[in-house]
Amino acid sequence: MTLSLGQRGAACSATAFLLVLACPLARAQQTPPNPAPPTDPTLDPHSPLAPLPGLGVDWPDLGAGSGDSNAKPQAVTGDTRYTYRIDGIDGIASTLLHQRFDQLSTLNTHDGQPANAAQLDRRAREDAALLTGLLRAEGYYDAAVTTRVEAGSSRPLVILDADPGALYTFGGVSLTGLDATGDKAEALRTAFGIKAGDPVNADKIAAGETALRTTIGKRGFPFAVVGDPAIVVDHAAHTATLAMVVAPGTSRLFGKVVVPPGKQVFDAAHIAEIARFEPGKPFDDTALADLRRALIQTSLVSSVTIKPVDDVDPALVDISVATEPAPPRTVAGELGYGTGEGARAEVSWTHRNLFPPEGALILRGVLGTQEQLAGATYRRNNFHGRDRVLTFQATASNLKRTAYEAKALSLTGTLERQTNIFFQKKWTWSIGSELTASDERDVILSTGAPRRRTYFIGALPTTLSYDGSDDLLNPSRGFRLAGRLSPEVSLENHVFGYARLQFDASAYKQATKGVVVAGRIRLGTIAGAPRDAIAPSRRFYSGGGASVRGYGYQDIGPRDPNNDPIGGRSLSEFSLEARVKTFGAFGVVPFFDGGNIYTTPLPKLTGFRYGAGLGVRYYSNFGPIRIDVGTPVNPAKGDPRIAVYVSLGQAF
Repeated sequence: MTLSLGQRGAACSATAFLLVLACPLARAQQTPPNPAPPTDPTLDPHSPLAPLPGLGVDWPDLGAGSGDSNAKPQAVTGDTRYTYRIDGIDGIASTLLHQRFDQLSTLNTHDGQPANAAQLDRRAREDAALLTGLLRAEGYYDAAVTTRVEAGSSRPLVILDADPGALYTFGGVSLTGLDATGDKAEALRTAFGIKAGDPVNADKIAAGETALRTTIGKRGFPFAVVGDPAIVVDHAAHTATLAMVVAPGTSRLFGKVVVPPGKQVFDAAHIAEIARFEPGKPFDDTALADLRRALIQTSLVSSVTIKPVDDVDPALVDISVATEPAPPRTVAGELGYGTGEGARAEVSWTHRNLFPPEGALILRGVLGTQEQLAGATYRRNNFHGRDRVLTFQATASNLKRTAYEAKALSLTGTLERQTNIFFQKKWTWSIGSELTASDERDVILSTGAPRRRTYFIGALPTTLSYDGSDDLLNPSRGFRLAGRLSPEVSLENHVFGYARLQFDASAYKQATKGVVVAGRIRLGTIAGAPRDAIAPSRRFYSGGGASVRGYGYQDIGPRDPNNDPIGGRSLSEFSLEARVKTFGAFGVVPFFDGGNIYTTPLPKLTGFRYGAGLGVRYYSNFGPIRIDVGTPVNPAKGDPRIAVYVSLGQAF
């Protein structure tokens, strides 16, 4: 369609785009005021302009506005919000394609924001190129995407019209050199996973290449070289061929650990203790990744380089490990508060490698309203094995509880297998010994008169735990079981023995999205001695933030004439709570607890004290921070109406 100069003048008020093109022409040329009408009778000067292909926005309707063909057209000015839609990919595009488009789309990024015609056109063109590339990565090499804009009821609608074309498939897949791996070749081809007839999908090719590299390393070939895939596309046949060259080398057995010359954090012998591979076993590349994580987890290594190197024996491969040191010292602090326990502050200083390898010295102090403590600990991590910890500890403490007061000196030694957030283990255990001298004050049960006794106690505590949960700090499913047995000998006037036994179990279930239901039980018994002979600090107590919430610390159970708890020989407890995520990193936790202490050696399920309340959780990157507020449901005389607990981690 052609425009007379008169029409060009009218078009100057239609859009900014036409203003730039038309107005200079109107000023630059001298044209008769009444040009001759078009000679072609099929052309109508009042009809709308046809869309220009690829422009992305429609020409304005010069006759729109009043319905009068002689009315002055309205200019399209300012910005407007828009919506967008993709047509043509339903049923052929993967979920991953949609996710990638949403993440990278310019239209989606600015969805809901005002845009003018030029911005809409640019964004539509960018997204058309993006969608074309994503479709080709899925195997649609003939994909084409066009754009258009339709007037919506309230907003313009940007449409991406996709024509995917035919799906290309592999006509042939060649993995040259794989036969040199012998009987492992078939397993390696299976790991690659791509065969003739499969779609030419870039993600599957990348995944197959990664799987092949990983599997060939796991199958004993430390020096294997896997070339990049070469793909040749036949557009006429809608097929492609894939070729990769694999140089596997020879399969090897593990040799020894070696460290390069220079200053290293650990020697070869200690690294071999941490490693999970043994000399003479088939090489497995995943064992090197596991060793790398374990060395970083020591907190003594800032970076580590692990690589296979040739051994003098061509059947073996040595593992070279180079380490860079991390700062070995740490200062830590902790604050807490609990009703009945009072305020508590703890500070510690640690040198994690004062006695190499991994021999740490820890100096620790506690200052609280009811507890004061000073202690020194020697800890040797990875002691002749991964996550095996040897600990010796000396402490001097002063405890002031409602039930008793105790000034104690203790020496303990423990060998244990630990779990951690990097390598959460199913089974953990500990064996230990303890020598304690304790000066303790309580009352005579029959009269309520104060008394003071000194105990010399020897114990051999042992624990065994199973963790079937999905997270160490914040589990949402699974269960945990733990048992503790401590045979003890006590000297107070005479020598006698007894045994403490405790069993704990907890379970976690994801009820709905954002809601975890958790429960626990605890049973304990002391056999072999009457309650009054056992030191008050070694008896069972119940009540508090990690026990029955709503009650003071250790306040549940039988009481003396002064209404103070005296502890017992057995206990029963349970807890139920719902951990509900609310918004962001916050959550609420309604809870219901129950339990009691008994004078009999076997625990009972009667006479429970119940507590209920509500907690708040802040889920930080190092674990949940909890604040629980509870109240006794059936309080005894002297129990508080409200109890508050603040600590790090879930209650169980």
